[in-house]
Amino acid sequence: GVTYIAISAEHPLIHLAVEQATKSTGNLTNNQNPNLANLTQFIAECKQGGVSEAQRATQEKKGMFSGLTVTHPITNEQIPIWIANYVLATYGTGAVMGVPAHCDRDFEFAQKYNIPMKVVIINYADPLRAEQSPIETNQLNLTAATATEINNDNILINSGELDGLNYNQVFEKLEQILTAKNLGKVKTNYRLRDWGISRQRYWGCPIPIIHCDNCDDVLVPESQLPVVLPINVIPDGSGSPLANMPEFYDTNCPKCGAHAKRETDTMDTFVDSSWYYARYASYNCDNAVLDERVNYWTPVDQYVGGIEHAILHLLYARFFHKCLRDLSLVNSNEPFTNLLTQGMVLAETFYRQNTEGQKTWFNPTDITTITDEKGKIIRATNKTDGKEVMIGGMEKMSKSKNNGVDPQTIISQYGADTARLFMMFTAPPELSLEWSANGIEGANRFIRRLWNIVYNHTQRGTFTNYANNCNHSDNTNGQLSTEQQKLRTQLHQTIGKVTNDIAVRKQFNTAIASIMELLNSYSKVAFNDDMGNQFAQELLEATVIMLSPMIPHVCEELWSHLCPNTDLLAQAWVIVDPKALEVDSVEIIIQVNGKLRGKITIAKNLTAEQVEEIAKQNQNVQKFIEGAVIKKIVTVPNKLVNIVI
Repeated sequence: GVTYIAISAEHPLIHLAVEQATKSTGNLTNNQNPNLANLTQFIAECKQGGVSEAQRATQEKKGMFSGLTVTHPITNEQIPIWIANYVLATYGTGAVMGVPAHCDRDFEFAQKYNIPMKVVIINYADPLRAEQSPIETNQLNLTAATATEINNDNILINSGELDGLNYNQVFEKLEQILTAKNLGKVKTNYRLRDWGISRQRYWGCPIPIIHCDNCDDVLVPESQLPVVLPINVIPDGSGSPLANMPEFYDTNCPKCGAHAKRETDTMDTFVDSSWYYARYASYNCDNAVLDERVNYWTPVDQYVGGIEHAILHLLYARFFHKCLRDLSLVNSNEPFTNLLTQGMVLAETFYRQNTEGQKTWFNPTDITTITDEKGKIIRATNKTDGKEVMIGGMEKMSKSKNNGVDPQTIISQYGADTARLFMMFTAPPELSLEWSANGIEGANRFIRRLWNIVYNHTQRGTFTNYANNCNHSDNTNGQLSTEQQKLRTQLHQTIGKVTNDIAVRKQFNTAIASIMELLNSYSKVAFNDDMGNQFAQELLEATVIMLSPMIPHVCEELWSHLCPNTDLLAQAWVIVDPKALEVDSVEIIIQVNGKLRGKITIAKNLTAEQVEEIAKQNQNVQKFIEGAVIKKIVTVPNKLVNIVI
């Protein structure tokens, strides 16, 4: 997908470009060598720009063709080199690939300078849209330059021998190709950031430095550590009270004994909190910082935190861990194995503004709202005085905007599990979550429905614990009805998906959605005999175990009725029965011009031609293709057929 290379104005190739431009004359276009005057003027302009990523990201993207080309290491095509003001000389090699069909920044740059675009990623879930234009493809697919995971539906096209491979497969293949040609290798780049740790406030570790007129800055001797904060202090928000406390800062120089002043700044609280995970492992060790237990418990398996933690706390924790390693206090290199950056919780904001522009914020629980037919708030009034307030929109929950929600109110009305289920179901953990009273109600309705399903089943009688008995299929598959067998296949498909969603993908919302779909199917199937009821027992036990991480209190109670005298926490996680997954048919989605027009259930392993013919004969599809010319048919085996007219 590379159609140009962008280099910084400080890149070594600039000298070659200037040398080549020196030999050129005349009024030249971007497709030829630029003249020397224009080139040197543009290079000077780039060097005067900002040097931070933030500055480069917001400034207007400008570029000039250097007159040079490079050979693409895979295709051997000649790729033009552009000098661009958004490329940093200090990051990486100072040269960046331009992939305009799959990167917003590159698209903007290529569109401005009429640089070609080449689509190389297609999403098979929506093949028609993927073919329409580069920008459509960019919106449809994850950006290759920044994506941490691209699923198997995003595969390469227009890439020769790499066609049909997904992101991870391509990455491995490219490494093999480039290594064999001695043209490249996988490398991780690092940059150092300055860290100003001092704060002009009371809270934080005192900085153990004494300022002496004779000896300059002197470290507090180890025998006098730790420096302890005074406790007779009432911070008033006007700065550090330590600077106004001579009883704290007046002292003598440890070197010369003269009058000196103790440092009144304190350390950033990240200094306190960035190694606590290691101390937890040695919490009652009273003769050392850490003991041998730390090497059992670290590195921590899973780190979960907000975006501020991911960019600050995590960075500092790595610094401290490597420091602890160098001091032989831990024997690992990294503090954490996996990172999950959770999104913010958003809620509506409401305010009034006085004549001086100052805003008074009202809590959403104190506001009465009127919404339009789409659920958008169009009017809001204060419950206390009945007067109208301004609608501020969705904002991160914060004290300053007074839009936080007291969890105790929800717990008192619905229980803690309802709050947990709502928060995990409403959005993936890495995205922002919009707080909604209707969403809370919906989560509670699902819990009540689950409760009723288990109650009705136990009224028919409970059976032996089946949830983890893979051999159960030997006793039931041949005796279950067709609908029950189909439901059992769905059960074990759900077990596989939920297990992967929770343990690998950390996508709790899709795990919950799969369980909801399973219970919807369960409600449509009859269980009229002992064998059917035994299968119902298997399904409900598995459902309760799968939901227990999300709604533990409810599930513990339900388990006590499903399996009396046993403990839910003592149960192993449910496992997939491979025999239950053996099916002879598969459901195919039929699209016409990318829009869903039908579903069909067909035998597995039919040829593409057979599947396409069956799809065209579907009664609903016929209404959309009758009399039309079919340009082509895109078939994804055992998934979908898209008819393009």
